[in-house]
Amino acid sequence: MSNGTMNGNGKRSFKLMIVDDSNLMRRRIERSQQFEELQLVGTAADGVEALELFKRTDPDVVTMDITMPHMDGIECIARLVAMKPAIRILVVSALADMERGANGFLNKPFTDRQLNEAIAELMR
Repeated sequence: MSNGTMNGNGKRSFKLMIVDDSNLMRRRIERSQQFEELQLVGTAADGVEALELFKRTDPDVVTMDITMPHMDGIECIARLVAMKPAIRILVVSALADMERGANGFLNKPFTDRQLNEAIAELMR
């Protein structure tokens, strides 16, 4: 993965943004991810919030729900990819359908192990 920045230890670090309309799901993803090199830069409850947060924080990795109010994940993914083609997006959804522009898919419900394996795959 070419994006990310080097931290003080000479390791690559990545900024993570979590997008899901469920506060419980946002917190679960935040708690479950186990990567030192991933720094959470923010969470958003819908695509509109996600675009605003993206412009302020410039994340490298995004977890994205599909079904959300105001702007769904499909439209949000297209807009994020248009702004930053190198963005890595993991779709986390109950809809078992990979959307164009996403780099991975995780079906809800999922285990912590499944989440961490999917994020690891994105950072390769």
